[in-house]
Amino acid sequence: MRWERLFDDLEAQAAAEADLELAAEVADRTRRERAVLGLHERLAGMRRVGAVSAEVAGLGAVRAVVADVGADWVLLAPTPERSVLVPFGALRSVVGLAWRIAPVGAVAKGFTVGAALRAISRDRAVVTIVDRDGQRRSGTIDAVGQDAVDLAEHPIDLPRRPEHVGDVRTIPFAWIGAVLRV
Repeated sequence: MRWERLFDDLEAQAAAEADLELAAEVADRTRRERAVLGLHERLAGMRRVGAVSAEVAGLGAVRAVVADVGADWVLLAPTPERSVLVPFGALRSVVGLAWRIAPVGAVAKGFTVGAALRAISRDRAVVTIVDRDGQRRSGTIDAVGQDAVDLAEHPIDLPRRPEHVGDVRTIPFAWIGAVLRV
């Protein structure tokens, strides 16, 4: 009887040590996996999954679904009808971001914020550009360069016509907090 208890005790100790080793291995692998995940991968993993709360320079808090992700931008959708293009540099923080990557086949777009702005420019959509200080400028994007955008400022309820344009303002990408389609 004593021998059985001794062997049971030794067996329990061995099982406990194995559990501790497994827990340490899982923790170490988790740390290594997280170390290689960047903001881009984490945002891509949240595409159409659930809402996050993002603090955006110049815009403040935005609770939205991650609609899309590019090389250096995220498209947040506070509502199905409205979206906000945010360069990564304007993200102050994100709450609710999981440690997951995009599933196979759900690859995020690799194009830059400049390419995204060029697509908006081609549509001739009226936008509001919010800079990192919160200043809002509305109009139509006339041209997109390598690191800046030209915005023809006009009232949002009027089309882009020479008689409606007040100024054509050049805004560096680095100063853009968010681009909202009107």
